[in-house]
Amino acid sequence: MSLTRSSGILLHPTSLPGPGPIGSLGREAYAFIDFLAETGQSIWQILPLNPTGYGDSPYSAFSAFAGNPLLISLPELVAWGDLEQSELPPADPGNPQRVDFGRAHQEKEGLLRQAAERFRTQASPQRRQAFEEFCTEQGYWLHDYVLFRALRERYEDRSWNLWPQDLRHRDAQALEKARQDLQQDLFWRLYAQFAFFSQWFALKDYANEQGVRIFGDIPIFVAFDSVDVWANQGLFHLDDEGNPTLVAGVPPDYFSATGQRWGNPLYRWERMAAQGYSWWIARFRWNLIQTDLVRIDHFRGFEACWAIPAEEKTAINGEWMDGPGDGIFQALEQALGEVPIIAEDLGLITAEVEALRDRFGFPGMKVLHFAFGDGPDNPYLPHNLERNSVVYTGTHDNNTTLGWWQELSKKDKDAVRAYLGHGAQDMPWDLNRTAMAAVSNLCILPMQDILGLGADGRMNLPGEGTGNWDWRYQEDQLTNSVVQRLKEMTHLYGRATAS
Repeated sequence: MSLTRSSGILLHPTSLPGPGPIGSLGREAYAFIDFLAETGQSIWQILPLNPTGYGDSPYSAFSAFAGNPLLISLPELVAWGDLEQSELPPADPGNPQRVDFGRAHQEKEGLLRQAAERFRTQASPQRRQAFEEFCTEQGYWLHDYVLFRALRERYEDRSWNLWPQDLRHRDAQALEKARQDLQQDLFWRLYAQFAFFSQWFALKDYANEQGVRIFGDIPIFVAFDSVDVWANQGLFHLDDEGNPTLVAGVPPDYFSATGQRWGNPLYRWERMAAQGYSWWIARFRWNLIQTDLVRIDHFRGFEACWAIPAEEKTAINGEWMDGPGDGIFQALEQALGEVPIIAEDLGLITAEVEALRDRFGFPGMKVLHFAFGDGPDNPYLPHNLERNSVVYTGTHDNNTTLGWWQELSKKDKDAVRAYLGHGAQDMPWDLNRTAMAAVSNLCILPMQDILGLGADGRMNLPGEGTGNWDWRYQEDQLTNSVVQRLKEMTHLYGRATAS
């Protein structure tokens, strides 16, 4: 895929400001798109939009296809006639700098049930038809998903491998009985998906009209406790009882003596290949309807991934297992044409991984936080970048640039100053400017770096299971001076959208 010279902002919708406990697809999302357009940005990069489980991580979702109902705008449901204004909770964000996931679940799920019932009894024929069409068109994933969530609630949020055996093994009669018993629960969940995607596609249309493209994210692996694994058990390394036998992670390295044991079940790639990679084609097709281009998280896993026996407590005793290589991308191209993929090629990257990326022309990622202190050959230094790449100050897994700078040793700070040729007295904007000036055709800056936030604005600390993903910005932080500075820099380095 060939990128044109442009820039954008990394911000997950949960981090949008607003009156409730979590960002939504409502007024504030449209205002953010207006900000992007005003400053010449042409890309809004987001994290996965899927419904999150334990730890609230968008990379550990209950489904690789469903949308997160917590992002639904309640005022929009009022506009549709599915809720009354008086039924909305008070406009109180609590701590406006943090998402309150617990409160969001409590408030929104109850109101979505109410909205679904009013929709069921009062919706116009046109909306009913739109709902039925959505349920039919997305039925290949939707009906399994809503049943999975309803059963999970029935069985006290236990993982599917702890359900009764007939449901665990998806006995047809048991599934049909469950659908009959849970009809009301299934309906509100269908409605929630219909509402989410109605709002999302309206927002995406608005973004595209303003010259802003949506940059999505596809994690290579899925969560074990997900409908993806429950409904496709034969495509994963599981035993006869549904328990994982091989799980994903990364080997021991400079950062961790025991590596990282992520716990995602590994794919049986040979079975996926025998099916023509149909599950992956469906996943990419649906994601590329929702977004304009996508990042593949942990791209190196398509060449080889670290396979850890499930009984191991750490990643030490894993081994490299071959991925699908060219086969999956050839299948995607045959089914979908050129796929606009950005390869997340960070970490332990071999020549084989780079060759796989380059054979298909996928741009890679270049993170400036990793660039300094190793001499002039560091591949992330701006003078070593190639045009067909995406340059970042940092990603959602990094500290903010100001936090990164404040934690650097004197030696490393001196290396940054030597490279920049000045005293670096204006972080994070010194690094923002370096990224904008780089030859990489696409530059993405995290919203925290636009706002000049310190470590308190960090989105995720890898390896920590809780306390992540809850950062939000406040509307008054986006001052006129910030807007003008970003706009001027974007124009200065030839990244502004044509106006």
